[in-house]
Amino acid sequence: QVQLVESGGGLVQAGGSLRLSCAASGRTFSMHAMGWFRQAPGKEREFVATVSWSGGHTYYADSVKGRFTISRDNAKNTVYLQMASLKPEDTAVYYCAAKYAVGLRTLPHDYDYWGQGTQVTVSS
Repeated sequence: QVQLVESGGGLVQAGGSLRLSCAASGRTFSMHAMGWFRQAPGKEREFVATVSWSGGHTYYADSVKGRFTISRDNAKNTVYLQMASLKPEDTAVYYCAAKYAVGLRTLPHDYDYWGQGTQVTVSS
């Protein structure tokens, strides 16, 4: 069982930066692939980024590539999403998710555990 708690969301102006954190409980965190997803009002949850269990492999949605960076610290049971050059269209609730697997995962239904989400609002 893995429990996830996101933090770091908030209100930022366009062009600004934020760093989201996702703290995980459980002794097997390092054996889980981790992902970030987001959901804007009236829209489906969409993939943002994923990182492999070791941190050695990452993959991004085209919409955030070059602006967002996913990373993890297995010693701290934490995964991060560094967001830069934020745009109003990045406004959403951001969720982290965990999957007991080695490889990368990009689909919501692939993930076993979810956090409660943290709101990110980018003003123009």
